[in-house]
Amino acid sequence: MTNLKGKAALVTGSTSGIGLGIARQLAGQGADLMLNGFGDAAYIAELCQSLSAEFGVRVAHNGADMSKPEEIEAMVAATEAAYGRLDVLVNNAGIQHVAPVDAFPVERWDAVIAINLSAVFHGTRAALPGMKARGWGRVINIASVHGLVASVNKSAYVAAKHGVIGLTKVTALELAESDITCNAICPGWVLTPLVQKQIDALAASRSLSVEEAGRELLSEKQPSKSFVTPEQLGELAVFLCSEAAGNMRGAALTMDGGWTAQ
Repeated sequence: MTNLKGKAALVTGSTSGIGLGIARQLAGQGADLMLNGFGDAAYIAELCQSLSAEFGVRVAHNGADMSKPEEIEAMVAATEAAYGRLDVLVNNAGIQHVAPVDAFPVERWDAVIAINLSAVFHGTRAALPGMKARGWGRVINIASVHGLVASVNKSAYVAAKHGVIGLTKVTALELAESDITCNAICPGWVLTPLVQKQIDALAASRSLSVEEAGRELLSEKQPSKSFVTPEQLGELAVFLCSEAAGNMRGAALTMDGGWTAQ
């Protein structure tokens, strides 16, 4: 068990998928939450209320656009204003676009780099002064197996995720003598809305059922032939917040069903 009672966590891209899974696990250990992400206002209000009731923590939402540095800075400030602190920053928000390098739209490249890489820098930059003042913190960057290996047609995503791992290492080294750690989690295939879009596209292009497309996607890369779950990633994030992980610094931890073991 990791006691996060009295601490506050900001998880970007947390109204669904991996981010929500991580937020739930952090709340389960007592952390107050600042959620971030897009969605229907009524759904988000219900989500905040239900998480607060289930775990007995305070839950708020900030709709910062992760492509805009000034909104990221304001979100960090809003978290500190709401809870008096920000102890755990999970940089999770991400988007994807698939195309060959010579056909990759420039505006999509810029968007992927902005949200998947630059937002990690801007969030970390804004959160660290408060963590340093309080003498404790955890920065957890959700990278990807694509931060370690590549796949065709994913130039922007692979470049961004490799950059996230590099940024994680630099941040960890700069904080090495403090009680603030920075590590990256590198998931394989996780059945999130982002991956579901890729499954649906594969099914349409190959005239497969959605189930067949999902199995084909997994069999190509992930030896376990099963999706990683947001809950599993959340448990790993909780471990990174524990004292047991206090000397884990700059690590890129895979949870990928054996993808990068091949």
